[in-house]
Amino acid sequence: MTSGQRRLSAAATAAIVVALSAACGGTNTTPPAGDGTATASQAAGAELSGQVKADGSSTVAPLTSAAAEFFAEEQPKINVTVGTSGTGGGFEKFCNGETDISDASRPIKDEEKAACEAKGVKFSELTVATDALTVVVNKDNTWAKCLTTAQLKKMWEPAADGKITTWKQVDAKFPDEPLKLFGAGTDSGTFDYFTDEINGEEGASRKDYSPSEDDNVTVQGVSGSKGGLGYFGFTYFEENADKLKAVEIDSGDGCVAPSVAAAQDGTYTPLARPLFIYPSAAITKKPEGVAFLDFYVGNISKIATDAKFIPLNPEQEAKLKSDYAALKTQG
Repeated sequence: MTSGQRRLSAAATAAIVVALSAACGGTNTTPPAGDGTATASQAAGAELSGQVKADGSSTVAPLTSAAAEFFAEEQPKINVTVGTSGTGGGFEKFCNGETDISDASRPIKDEEKAACEAKGVKFSELTVATDALTVVVNKDNTWAKCLTTAQLKKMWEPAADGKITTWKQVDAKFPDEPLKLFGAGTDSGTFDYFTDEINGEEGASRKDYSPSEDDNVTVQGVSGSKGGLGYFGFTYFEENADKLKAVEIDSGDGCVAPSVAAAQDGTYTPLARPLFIYPSAAITKKPEGVAFLDFYVGNISKIATDAKFIPLNPEQEAKLKSDYAALKTQG
């Protein structure tokens, strides 16, 4: 299965069952090798059953789905489902005890922590990959190879609402082409991160743009409008590079294109960001939950690479494993 096939549609609001049938155990696909963190039952070849529910960020969902697909080759009777309610929607379900893992493209907020505490939901924040939030334009756009963060703010800040409607208003060197903006919906962690980094305040954004939790809508909108501009995760741009152009970003030290290397070495600022999963302590007390999380964490580099995410560096991966080990000791 290609990485493109693994890439879930962000429009899927219901849980998407990604666990494979038992027949898949006979395929020739070899899952990534573990690093010794697998459970004793897995090591002994024991077949487990049960269900693990994940929901949340549409950006992180393909990574968790890829982990689930590989894991199903070892444990086909454990049903792992992955939903895409957005980071905020995912935390709402998670803190209500409806899911076992919350996928997130931003850290959990204080009010979300309080909601979890009120329901007795204990959890850990695990960083599983890195993302380079990518600004995209139409293939016919010949003028916006690089944009400064100041230019992006001029487009997206609340004061631009109904006023900045052409590219020429952003920069006099740009053509008098209608500016059509597409971006993440307000329940999205991508929206929170972008508005915080570009506009200086989380959630502060002009309202007269086309919002959607479905990245496909942004692809269609930008590719269908010469003056279109949007933003989403780097891996989603890679899968749509035949339809769109990625914009280089200048935050004061020159233009830098989004890439794996630039995100890992910190030069792609301010739009490189960590991606998270939040497992509950409760799921680590269930054999099926431990088996899946052991597999996910133990094979994170190969899973991220296969799914075309930016993998953690060695120090980040060591911290992930340490944080996960600490979670399993929680009551």
